[in-house]
Amino acid sequence: MVGAGLAGMAAARVVSEAGRDVVVLEASDGVGGRVRTDEVDGFLLDRGFQVLLTAYPELQTQVDLHALDLRRFEPGAVVYNAERFAPDRFRVVGDPLRRPKTLYDTALAPLGSVVDKARILAQRVRLQRAHPRELLRGEDRSTRQALVNEGFSDTIIEQFFEPLVGGIQLDPSLGTSRRMFDVIFRCLITGDVAVPAQGMGRLADQMADYLPDDTIYLNTAVAAVQPGGVTLSDGRSISAERVVVATEGPAAAALLDLPTVESNPATCVWYAADASPLPSPLDKPYVILCRRADGPALNVVPMSVVAPGYAPAGQTLIAAACPGIYDPDAEPATRDQLRTMFGPLADKLRHLRTDAIAHGQPRQYPPFGPKQRVSLGDGLFVCGDHRDTSSLQGAMFSGRRTGEAVVDSLS
Repeated sequence: MVGAGLAGMAAARVVSEAGRDVVVLEASDGVGGRVRTDEVDGFLLDRGFQVLLTAYPELQTQVDLHALDLRRFEPGAVVYNAERFAPDRFRVVGDPLRRPKTLYDTALAPLGSVVDKARILAQRVRLQRAHPRELLRGEDRSTRQALVNEGFSDTIIEQFFEPLVGGIQLDPSLGTSRRMFDVIFRCLITGDVAVPAQGMGRLADQMADYLPDDTIYLNTAVAAVQPGGVTLSDGRSISAERVVVATEGPAAAALLDLPTVESNPATCVWYAADASPLPSPLDKPYVILCRRADGPALNVVPMSVVAPGYAPAGQTLIAAACPGIYDPDAEPATRDQLRTMFGPLADKLRHLRTDAIAHGQPRQYPPFGPKQRVSLGDGLFVCGDHRDTSSLQGAMFSGRRTGEAVVDSLS
């Protein structure tokens, strides 16, 4: 197994539980791939802003959600509009079916028209009734074109869908397949948005704990893959009956000479602040949605309000997430944006780190088809979110079905 991300560990677990010996080779110093958490000055910083959607089916079967001690965001979001006068710049757009008390604010939020909001309700009903498999087989076009065709106004697309769905898919252009949009939006309305109490890396750590001791070898980079084994970067060779490449898409394409996997980048700027007093709505467990015209950050998130363990006592952790952008020097621009939003608070923020991630997710434009082949012949296999859906669900599902394909090939 090449790669100890979620896909690789899911595949390794299936093979191991079938009674087969498995070795996982990981180039970095830890498990999880893109799903890792680092401690910086007592704060827990995920590698980029990430969340779990509890409606993902694989989470129910592959991990112990109770043990992750999930901390949940409030359903809905806070929408920021710089063109409004205070206090109307921040308005809650909630889920009145789950939080009836948000009905009034949601109805009056200056976010598109009454017709737009009625269309969101109709979309919710349609998606809630549909099975995810049906959604992935539906007529495909870009998310933006689908929203336009359904009659949504430019205002609600720009202020709501771009930062919300574009933030999750790392694609503010909304060029991603509408099939993926339907699946993600269905997860948002049927489950919760959450993070483990001790960071997203706990998800990867738990998956590693399911594997036998001495299965994962860190700091072990693979330079080449061939039928019957791999060659390490130090020149050593390792033989194997089956080889699974479970790296992120660009690395897998290079190792296996597969078509290039295009990437959606992401940048996240992490800030620390004194815990109180925080201006509203930073004191509430909501994602704040911004327009790209306001600055590079589309999502501003008070992480330690949602999950207090992300920050030391007396401190607050704030994430300024910039999906679709690769910019290691984004901090000054995000601070300017936060200054416009929150005034003097921005000058008191301490910059902890900027994560600039070239490959945040595989780009999945229409026509998009999941469940791409994982068996390449000659005992070689490949898995990852680039073979299914660009999500944690896709990574884990791809790993499981690849592990099952390996076991079947050895029967």
